[in-house]
Formats: sequence, structure tokens, C-alpha cells
Amino acid sequence: MLGQEEEQVTSNRPRARDLGINLRGTTGPLNAITDVAGVEVGYTTLIEGDGPLTTGQGPVRTGVSAIFPRGRDGVGNPCAAGRYSLNGNGEMTGMHWIDEVGELSMPITISNTHAVGACHTGVIEWMNANHPQLARQWLLPVCAETWDGYLNDINGGHVTPAMARQALDAARRGPVEEGSVGGGTGMNCYGFKGGNGTSSRVVSFGDTAYTVGAFVQANFGSRDELTIAGIPAGQLLTVENPMEDTDWFEQDLRVPGGSGSVIVVVATDAPLNAAQCKGLARRVPLGLARTGTTGSLFSGDIFLAFSTADNGPSRTGFPTTDPVSDEIFTVQQLPWNRIDLFYAATVYAVEEAVLNALVVNQTMVGRDSHVSPALPHDQLQKLLGTTN
Repeated sequence: MLGQEEEQVTSNRPRARDLGINLRGTTGPLNAITDVAGVEVGYTTLIEGDGPLTTGQGPVRTGVSAIFPRGRDGVGNPCAAGRYSLNGNGEMTGMHWIDEVGELSMPITISNTHAVGACHTGVIEWMNANHPQLARQWLLPVCAETWDGYLNDINGGHVTPAMARQALDAARRGPVEEGSVGGGTGMNCYGFKGGNGTSSRVVSFGDTAYTVGAFVQANFGSRDELTIAGIPAGQLLTVENPMEDTDWFEQDLRVPGGSGSVIVVVATDAPLNAAQCKGLARRVPLGLARTGTTGSLFSGDIFLAFSTADNGPSRTGFPTTDPVSDEIFTVQQLPWNRIDLFYAATVYAVEEAVLNALVVNQTMVGRDSHVSPALPHDQLQKLLGTTN
């Protein structure tokens, strides 16, 4: 098992901007979701075995990603939140409560499709150990997934509650590792090796600079759809695409090229209410579309956005005898007629996060020697005209 070190590290591989890809907007200093103050990201990665698939034994290419909106110490203090599902062939738990009250107060985990239960249990165990006072009431963790069964022994039960707890314990501020780590380890995107990507944008509002950050677990898109900086790269790159063969599923099934899923988490420190956060989540598909996808029926495309601006106690739990609990409260809110700046920042950050997930990656061989090829940097730079 590969765990995250005490201080987060980044891959030495280049990111999208390093290849000269023309991308819009001004990034934060890390160009990551952790540019939003307080946000922490952690991983547990599991890469074991090679060769033929034996369910329960491997090969294993999977993991867990964890995101704390306010860091581990801020769990329980809610963030305004909203969500949007472009296509519901996937899972993100805890959404009914977010729809009801417009708040998120739990950490977020992302893993593979058949690991949602293990992550859900792991988060509850972690909460009991680290925030027992909060665990006295109900807990509705946010656990999301995409399918990694092309490379991973997905039915083998390799993701455990302990792995989810380890990812939560590993969460840190600072640079975020991208590519084949955490929940993104076994994922594919546009017929290339996919996984995790992140990006951020700085938005000026009056005398204040706010940040919008995006984190993507990218496992979606057909090869011929891939578009980079307006160029139909997927149609022009000469790399074999074994994922779109008709017989790898070992049944008489044709797996459509757009199959998979994508989970996107958007964070901001701008004072947005729940409806405005939902507006950000609804703009995520526009960022994905800039990379080419048309949204497959066989892809679970589910998005969550939250604001860390109003940092106070929860007002949705059981009432207390404290007189403060009887007081009317007020919060700041961005004017609706200035929201377009934040919509644009979301679109551009999501686009770049997907491209980072592709560019940072390397070729991976998984179960039954299935190959997920890396996006070829040299060919791409020739198409873009950015070769030195």
C-alpha cells in the first residue's frame, strides 16, 4: 500500500500549462483546490500484483481520495453547498440532506464504485475517533465513486474502512498530487490514463480576491471526443486504444467508449449561499465539455460545490439550551448579478483539472494485462505547435 507522506508532494511530471496548452484565467499559487484556504486533500493508494484477474487477490489498482472543506479541525462547521447530476449512472451519498438544508459539514471521500460502503463506514469510524461529540448525532458522509474495473479487481473488496481512515488522516494543505493516486489510481479518461486533477482560479470582486478551486476524479469520455485547446486531439493522436475493444469485458458485450464516470468537487471562499453553490455545480459540465465530452449514458457525472465563507457552528442539529441557539443569524452573500465571474472561474478550473489529470499520468498496466496508455506529450505538443 502506498500512503501519502507527512508533507504532500507533487509528481515531477509536467502539468497541462507546462506543455504550452493555452488556458484561460488566473490561477492561485498552487493551481489547486487547496488554494482555497482551509481545504485539505489526502490519499491512500493501493497498487499490487500483475497478470490474470483472481477476484479477491488482484491485481489491484485502486485507492481513496479524501477532501476536508475546512480541514480536519473544522469538521462540523458547515459550508454552504449545492450539487448537480448531469447523468445519474453513479453515486454520491449524503446528497438528500445537502438538498434539504444547503449545507455540507462532513469530509468527502472518492473511491471506486464498489467501495462506497467501505468508505462510508470508514468515515463514520474516523468521526467517532476524532470528533465523538459530533458522532452523537446522525452522520451522513459524502462518499462518491467512479468505476475502475478495467484495471482493478473491483469486486475483490480491497478498499476497506481502514483505507478510508488512512486517507482522511493523510489530508494536508498545500500542493496536491495528481494522476494515478488515491481514488483516481485505476481510472481512465478519453481512452488514456486518467485519475485525479486539480486547478484553481482567482476572481477579483471589488477590493477582494476570492478563489475557486476544482478537484476532478476523471474516468469519462470517448477517445474521439478529446478536445484540447480547441483541437480534436483524440482523433489526431496516433496511440492504440485498447479500452475501446469489444472483447475485453470477457462477455458478449460492447462497452461504449464514453463509459465511466466523473466526480467533481468545487470549492470557493467567496460568500455564496446554497443556491449559488448549486449554480457553480451546474457549470461544471461546461468545463468538461471544453475537453470534448458529450455526456454518456454510461457515465455517472455528479458534482458538488461548497463555500467556506461563513464559518460558524451548525444550525441543523438538535437544539441546545444555549440561548444563542434561539437567535436569528445573518450571513454575507455575493450579489447574484456578479455571479458570472465565479461561473466562468468554475468552467475554466474544471477544464484545466481534467487536462492535468491526463497530462500528469503515465501508462498503467492492470488486471489481465489491460493497458491504459499515457497521453503522449510529444505528439500533443506538435498538434498544439508548442514543441521547443
